[in-house]
Amino acid sequence: MAYEDLFLSPWFLAIFLIVIVWELIWKGIGLWKSGKNNQVAWFVCIFIFNTIGILPILYLLFFQKKKVQKVKSEKVKKRKLKK
Repeated sequence: MAYEDLFLSPWFLAIFLIVIVWELIWKGIGLWKSGKNNQVAWFVCIFIFNTIGILPILYLLFFQKKKVQKVKSEKVKKRKLKK
């Protein structure tokens, strides 16, 4: 099998398409969340670097701003009002 034939094989094309879809999904989610949280540096890094989804996943797991839970704050307010 010649070197050129490897890149035209159906297995290579299938794996290549799967990797592209994987990257686009994670990159889209990472860009959306970083843009929503006004984290410009993360937005630019995720936009520029293609890391097969690793950088967006790391951002989403460890570096994303945490949401303030309204439910807990409302419960605290109700307790204070009852006293």
